[in-house]
Amino acid sequence: MNLASNLFRSAQTRADRAAVRDGDSVVSYRRLDEDSARVAGLLRDRGLRPGDRVGVMLPNVAEFAMVYFGVLRAGAVVVPMNPLLKAREVAFYLNDSGARLMFVWDAFAHEAQTGAKEAEAEVVVVDPPGFADVFASVSPAGEVVDRADDDTAVILFTSGTTGQPKGAELTHGNLRTNTEVMLAELLEITADDVIFGGLPLFHAFGQTCTLNTAVAAGACLTLLPRFSAERALRILAEHRVTVFAGVPTMYSALLHVPGRDGYDVSRLRLAFSGGAALPVEVLRGFEAAFGCPVLEGYGLSETSPVASFNHPGRERKPGSIGTPIRGVQMKVVDIDGNELPRGEAGEIVIRGHNVMKGYWNRPDATAAAVRDGWFHTGDVARMDGDGYFFIVGRQKDLIIRGGYNVYPREIEEVMHEHPAVAEVAVIGFPHPELGEEIGAAVTLKPGASATADELRAYVKSQVAAYKYPRRVWIADALPKNATGKIMKREIVPPVEES
Repeated sequence: MNLASNLFRSAQTRADRAAVRDGDSVVSYRRLDEDSARVAGLLRDRGLRPGDRVGVMLPNVAEFAMVYFGVLRAGAVVVPMNPLLKAREVAFYLNDSGARLMFVWDAFAHEAQTGAKEAEAEVVVVDPPGFADVFASVSPAGEVVDRADDDTAVILFTSGTTGQPKGAELTHGNLRTNTEVMLAELLEITADDVIFGGLPLFHAFGQTCTLNTAVAAGACLTLLPRFSAERALRILAEHRVTVFAGVPTMYSALLHVPGRDGYDVSRLRLAFSGGAALPVEVLRGFEAAFGCPVLEGYGLSETSPVASFNHPGRERKPGSIGTPIRGVQMKVVDIDGNELPRGEAGEIVIRGHNVMKGYWNRPDATAAAVRDGWFHTGDVARMDGDGYFFIVGRQKDLIIRGGYNVYPREIEEVMHEHPAVAEVAVIGFPHPELGEEIGAAVTLKPGASATADELRAYVKSQVAAYKYPRRVWIADALPKNATGKIMKREIVPPVEES
């Protein structure tokens, strides 16, 4: 079944209800369905066939939903692209996926057109007035093209932290089932909900957990093109948001907005977090300030993305990513793939309906990542006696100091307990004798003060001697990617004064 059928059904039953809100502009389900049909008609008229790839380089605007479901409706494959990509990167995405047509927001058209020219791809520029003109002569495609569960719906490129990005092929079955579980079992979304849409829609988290979940339920998705904590608070209050979705840095930022208590967020009933480990102190602070529970989950682009969650109605353990969702298995294994006893740290592997079809045109990479049906995540975790998983860190982030293993997550949790700390990233850097030394980049809460020496001493008093960071420095901000995840590879300790 085509994933776009969710929109078609919601348009039949909730035609006049708000589907997408972008500022003061509201798009009904009827209009979203009609516009997606015109996108499908445009693709048909330009000779695209089911299975062809189409680039979508749009920010969080209503047109993203229109184009996304239009491409799917035509039976084609969506290739989501970060609007901030430069021409060289655009050319790579188009050439690698084989996309010969792309939709791009007008503000980013120059880089897209330059990259598309190199890839010999056609560009459709999306700006609200001009886009309507493009549609003027297009007859809508009334039918939703049939697709099988294992047909590819989206090629989602990974961030490329360990080399060139790879395209994870997510099928209609992957995305539909992940959406159904989020909708009915984890978030319990209804048509009366208003979901905050500040997560980038070109990313798996935003696509599945906000856009696809909202559309499947007939709920309203209220968009924020670029995250700002103050703007997000205004949307929560003015649009009467009931469900908030975010990454940890968003939660931390919302807690530190001056005058936060002046916003009426009483309609908020649920929040959920993913994308990175949510510090326990941030979780507790948000729940106390906003009066709603925060459910933490876990997943990757390659798992559509949700793999585990703190399920409603079950015990919720702060700091845990919960237990596997329905139809998914997870276990912790050693370097040889042997399952480890509960309590021991090892790599998370995942099996189930959410695991990708494979990496696009990369059979060797697929074979390395998916072995005997288990996807190897590269994330390190432990499982407790109740079957709850706790992230320890990334395998590649492990710091080996003088032969001792140090996981940054543990040290970050301790540092977050200091009342002056807003954000922290613990990294390893080369040391001539120990192999690696531990460093911590810290940002402080507004109005707070603390010295690097104070923070280092605080952590030293809480952990074993080999674990505390010998280098601590205060930063104005930490580098983040488009989804708000802290980019540790871009953090370099400042040069020490001689």
